[in-house]
Amino acid sequence: MGSWQSTFRSLTFLFLRRVPGIYEMSAPVVHVRDIQKRLGVFTVWEKKRNSKEVHWAMECLAEAMGVFFYVYFGIGSQVAWIFGNIVKIQGFSSILQVGLAYAFGIVFAVSVCGSTSGGHFNPCVTIAMVIFKGFPKLKAVRYIVAQILGGYLAALVVYTQWKSFLDLAEGALAEAGPGVLEATLFTPNGPAGAFGNYMLAGQTLPHIFMNEFVNCTLIAIIVWACLDPSNALVPPVASTFIIAFAYATAIWGFAIPGLSLNAARDVGARLAAMSIWGTAAGGTSYSAIAALVNIPATLLGVLIYEFFIVDSDRVVSSSHLDFIKQHANHRRVQHQQSNGQRRNSFSDLETSSQEKPSVQTFENAPAHGVSHV
Repeated sequence: MGSWQSTFRSLTFLFLRRVPGIYEMSAPVVHVRDIQKRLGVFTVWEKKRNSKEVHWAMECLAEAMGVFFYVYFGIGSQVAWIFGNIVKIQGFSSILQVGLAYAFGIVFAVSVCGSTSGGHFNPCVTIAMVIFKGFPKLKAVRYIVAQILGGYLAALVVYTQWKSFLDLAEGALAEAGPGVLEATLFTPNGPAGAFGNYMLAGQTLPHIFMNEFVNCTLIAIIVWACLDPSNALVPPVASTFIIAFAYATAIWGFAIPGLSLNAARDVGARLAAMSIWGTAAGGTSYSAIAALVNIPATLLGVLIYEFFIVDSDRVVSSSHLDFIKQHANHRRVQHQQSNGQRRNSFSDLETSSQEKPSVQTFENAPAHGVSHV
């Protein structure tokens, strides 16, 4: 009997704790500095870094670094794939490996940099945030410049690491016959094809447009579904992997006909190719499709999700609430409140990285009811 009563009391406690207004017990807020001591120089720098005057640069750095992760590992596998095909040696890479490389690049980018900048890592996502979530326009411009810079630097680093092999590949093409190198260099099968996106022989611009538009639209829908705080089937910890493998599956199925998916990767790496091989690496009219089509496609995908799927009457999942509370309890925000800067809603956190879709979606809820976050 004693055991049954104990179990009953425990269940009752859990029930009451779940019912707002009856019994609530919030977990203590523990900051990293409460349990870990850092060197003095890091403490001083961190205080300066988290100031309004400097923190925007840290967010841009995080965006650039995130794109660097994505492009570095993805292009590295692409170079291996192209080199192996040119020198006729099997095992260097494959479409499977290229897709996985880009996917894990996204996982690394979000895991390392997402909590600082919000994890856009794609100009299309940033533009969608401006239009649909009220992301600051000036900050969006900074993000897009940082994203392209990250792709540019990653491509240059990959080229430097693979330069001796790429020189061998160009030499093999030159020895294959007159004009072979010139005819192959700026194609998907040439050394420059790992950096800039070029049209495959036999493809047409309408087919490439459709390929890019459909894939980017579907990926945008998947991304927005992962960022929906009422989507209980996709907790924040799983969204990174779902988005990553959305990109991977697009690469596995449609990379051969021609695919860009990310304007930062396309523009940044294409600029790197032009820095290496000259203006001839800029490409043809396909370059505009690769760089720009993903923007309207992404906006269409987001519009489809917002118009047909988003439901403001659905309950925000507990995992998303925990995610929101973790960011809202950042010490920088509490410092603003202690200085008399009263925060009325999550949307007031404009100086931090809280302009994230999960937070922005939740912002409107308290205005229509009592919030127990």
